[in-house]
Parts: sequence; C-alpha cells; structure tokens
Amino acid sequence: MKITKVESLHADAGFRNFDFLKISTDQGITGWSEYNESFGGAGLSAVIDRLAPVLIGKDPRAWEALVTLLHAVRRLASGGVIQQAIGAIENALLDITAKALGLPVYRLLGGPVRERIRLYWSHCGTYRLGWPAEMQLPPLRTLEDVVSLGREVVARGYTALKTNVFILGDRPYLHSPGFARNLEQPGFPELNPDRHVLRALEHQLAAFREGAGPDMDILVDLNFNFKTEGFLKAARVLEPFDIFWVEIDTRDPRALRDIRRGTRIPVASGEALFGRRGYTPYLEHHAVDVLIIDAPWNGVAESLKIAAIADAYETNVAPHNFYGHLATMMSAHFCAVVPNFRIMEIDPDRVPWYDDLVTVRPEVTQGSLVLPAGPGWGTDVNEEAVRAHPPRPR
Repeated sequence: MKITKVESLHADAGFRNFDFLKISTDQGITGWSEYNESFGGAGLSAVIDRLAPVLIGKDPRAWEALVTLLHAVRRLASGGVIQQAIGAIENALLDITAKALGLPVYRLLGGPVRERIRLYWSHCGTYRLGWPAEMQLPPLRTLEDVVSLGREVVARGYTALKTNVFILGDRPYLHSPGFARNLEQPGFPELNPDRHVLRALEHQLAAFREGAGPDMDILVDLNFNFKTEGFLKAARVLEPFDIFWVEIDTRDPRALRDIRRGTRIPVASGEALFGRRGYTPYLEHHAVDVLIIDAPWNGVAESLKIAAIADAYETNVAPHNFYGHLATMMSAHFCAVVPNFRIMEIDPDRVPWYDDLVTVRPEVTQGSLVLPAGPGWGTDVNEEAVRAHPPRPR
C-alpha cells in the first residue's frame, strides 16, 4: 500500500472553521483526521502541504517510522504548527492502518479498557455569550440565563459542565484578555485580576450551581487570562462552589506548582503543550492534578506516550476536545485506551449542520459517549456536506 495524495478540506463551523486532512492510498483506503487552524494554528494547512511530498509513495501503515521521519526533517522548527501538522498526519495514518486491518483504532493500540466515556459539557454558555448569531444559538445575557442553562445541562443528561469567565450586564462579553479578544474591554495586556472580574465570576458560579444543582460537577477554565497572582485569587473565589477542577494555562510549570499548592481545588493544565518533552516538566514539578492532552495537535499515538509518562507520576489525563465530531471520535479512542483517564470534553452547542459533516456521529447517552465499533475512527468525513458549507475567511 502506498500514499498517493494528501489534501485538506475545510467547513464553516459558525464563528470558526473545521479542518480535515484526507490521505488517499493506491488500495482505495482513505485516512481522515481533524485538525484546527482557527485557534493558534494559522498557516497549518500550508505546513501540511509542505510535508506532503515526504509521504507520497510511502506505506502509510508504517506510521511510527513516517512520524519519526517528519520530526527529523523539521527538527530545527519543532513544536507549534509543525507538531500540529505532524499530529494531523499521524492521526490519518492511524485511521488507514486500522481500516486496512478491519479494526477500530483503539484495538490497534491495545484497548479498550473502557467502552463508555464520561463527558463534560464544555464552553457552557460561552458560545451563547460570544457568538450566538454565528452559531445560531439562543443568546446568554443575564444571570437568569445562566441559571436556565444549568437546568438545561441537567435535562440533557450531562453530569458535568465547564464554563469560562463571563462579564454580564449592559454590555456582556467573554473575559478573554489572554487571547487579546475584546480589546476595547479592560484586561489586556496586563492580565490583572480586577475586582469586577472576580465578582462576576463568583456570581456566575452561584447561578450555575443554582440551576444545575448540588450534584453537578462544575469545571472552570481560566485559560491564559491571568498571571500567577490572578490565578490564585480566582481559585480562592471558586473554592466555596465545590469545583471539579480549575483549568489554568501558563508556560511556567513552577508557577503552576505554586498555584496548585495555594488552592484546595484540583488543577488541570496542558492543552497548549506539545509532545512528551513539553509535558514532562509539568509532571516533574508535580504542577497538575489532571494533564490535558490535545490529541489532534499531538497525534493520538504521541498522546498515549504522554499519558503513559503521566501515569508514572500518578497523574490523570483528559483530552482537549472543542472541535467537531471527527475529533471527538479520535479523542474517544485515546480515552478508551489510557488507564489514567479522568473525563472527556465535548461541545454540545453547535451549528445546525454540525452532524452532517461526518458519516457516523458520536453516540452520547446519559452524559457518556459510547465507544464506536466501526473500523478506523468509526466515522469518515462527508465531503459533500463539507463542500456545502464553505469555510469562513481566515
């Protein structure tokens, strides 16, 4: 079997795009993966195109050898979009290899150790606050809207939700200075924990707890929006609400270690890290309770290696998964195999054509994903539907 073609497809996903990689072979087996160019990956498709000639004519089933080769030819510019490109290629090669054997990817990787995967409703309220028109979702504007959304999460069978930081009132907005959004709003570039932000976070969590009830696990994602001082202050605001974890992004594992020591809430981090070498310092400093691994960015096989290192440090892992259905399936195979799995992210708030973009959508029941049984990832990309929803301009 030989690789004959490497190409990318893109679809409108509301306020962003979904990006798909297709690798074709001379035996008619096609490998798919989902990657992400909308957040931090500008130019990623071009990098994949530049790597494609290395793959043409090669046997896709030798995925470990090909990934090693790709890392070698990009040795001087590792990480970042290079790692994301290699991860996308690795995932498509895994899909081909499993399909050639007539197996789900998780069988290829030694699993499953579980067949139902607990989910949390991610970005709960975030898309409704930030992009309701683009996503064709009901807008979230008040604390009463937050209470109602908490009730909706319960009614739809989820047992956990994750939210970001909302500033509600006359001009509501998503507090996200770490990503330089809403530059007319305070917070960038100093990333300080202003009192009105901490007070808004407290009221938001109280509203979610009121709507979702005492049995709902609530997670809070602070992203890169503060420095160490601010993360500690925010964590102390969250402590009375019995939080499942606080998610924090920082480039300094020692700072994260100090934050972890300074709060009673479990700390999760890692979604913006790359490769075993990027994650290891956070484990060596015992900086996290849960290590978050992005399988589309890192590749599922590389993600398993990261998870194995985390297991040696008695640390659980969870996938970063705010993408489309294909990425959800890919991350589900990762979750099925790792013994030290904690919980899986999913975005129930979607554009109306979301389900059409794949041939088989994930089966979610009672807040858990049922492991797919089909070969490869268990789904393929519906190319006709993707082309019916052309991507938004970058």
